[in-house]
Amino acid sequence: MDALTSGLAVTVDALAIFGGFAAAIWLRFYSGLIGVDSWPPNLCFLYGWGAAIATLIFLFIFRSLGLYIRPQLGSFPGKIPRLIRAIGVGILLTTALAFAFRTDPPISRLTIGLSFLAIAIMVMLERYLLFRFEIRLARRGHQSKRILIVGTDYVAAHLKRGLEADPRLRSKVVGFIKSGNGQPDSSLPDYLIRGELEDLDTILDSHPADQIILSDSNIGHQRVLEIILACERNMITFNMVPDMFRIMTGSMDMQTIDDIPLLGVSRWPLDYFWNRTLKRMEDICGAFAGLLIIAPFLAFVALLVKRSSPGPVFYKQKRCGENGREFSIYKLRTMRTDAEKETGPVWTVENDPRRTRIGSFLRNTNIDELPQLWNVLRGDMSLVGPRPERPHFVEKFKDDIDRYMRRHVSKPGMTGWAQVNGLRGNTSIEERIKYDLYYLENWSLSFDFKILIRTLTARTNAY
Repeated sequence: MDALTSGLAVTVDALAIFGGFAAAIWLRFYSGLIGVDSWPPNLCFLYGWGAAIATLIFLFIFRSLGLYIRPQLGSFPGKIPRLIRAIGVGILLTTALAFAFRTDPPISRLTIGLSFLAIAIMVMLERYLLFRFEIRLARRGHQSKRILIVGTDYVAAHLKRGLEADPRLRSKVVGFIKSGNGQPDSSLPDYLIRGELEDLDTILDSHPADQIILSDSNIGHQRVLEIILACERNMITFNMVPDMFRIMTGSMDMQTIDDIPLLGVSRWPLDYFWNRTLKRMEDICGAFAGLLIIAPFLAFVALLVKRSSPGPVFYKQKRCGENGREFSIYKLRTMRTDAEKETGPVWTVENDPRRTRIGSFLRNTNIDELPQLWNVLRGDMSLVGPRPERPHFVEKFKDDIDRYMRRHVSKPGMTGWAQVNGLRGNTSIEERIKYDLYYLENWSLSFDFKILIRTLTARTNAY
């Protein structure tokens, strides 16, 4: 099936790319919408062959960027940055070749500009339809891969949900194996816990598997080797969930002082001045445009908040920002004004009784966060980054959780990698830190764009 869908992707991409060039040529020369001084005598031949060669160039670039690897996992919004990058590179390379060969008459610059827009629209449309088709096709297939997970913690439970939520993986978790003395995650059904790690061979006899995934990174190297050898004996694929802390400290930087080597953790992308400048430009442009667009909508929602319960429209709260500095964050008020009078600072929980009539809707849709665009414009926050925490919780966690304060090396964000993966509200702080640090170590503008797109549909634990 993967070979079939990969070949189908190449075919429909070729049609969309060539169709984009054809649409641009039609708009430029045949539609009558744009004036033409004179008609090139060999118009169809010149542009037709040019479009065919450019299509092959585009397909090569798409392949180089891994756009034909199947199964294509993840959400469609997550694929948009790579598609845009592929189309942009294709247009740039095609333009360079067109002007390098100096055709007679020369290729129209306007046609090239129109081609970029037409190809982007057509490729995005056909890729979305192909994405939906592949999911539909996968749902009609059967779950052919049986998976055993070694570990029973939060990561194992999250892995199970991820494997079974995506039909393209055609996977079914047939059981979990205990790897320690801790209590299994509450979401794991008891009947799927097959036994202890010491009984792995016996478990494999009674519950055959095609793949074993090790989700517990705390077991020793010797035990990992034993699992790998057991997989080899039974012809089973072995994979493991990496410990993000080990990955991040595995990137080292070396300096020498008078021939004495000094080893340290390498700098992160946002430690560099130009990257921070780019991110700030992204924040200013995004926040300014966002405030202009949502101003009428925000005024309407503010009126609803005012009518829903007595109290101010906006809610101001102290949060910890870059380098631990405190600032005031702004949100639309979603709870009654005395929400923490008796409890003190606490996180919200599902079906929180303190919410107002409209508060539940605002929190579910993330609309209550929109006033933070003002925080972004002021420079207190960024569009994307680790979510800012209240000083009360920062003091509580900084001594208890390893590397907690490392997330404060950059500006906090309106949204973040942890949030779009469901780690918000009353969820594991340790897991949240791992996602925050992964984001900071792997930052790029395209990563920010991916997170912003996913934020539009992120609803998990939004209460």
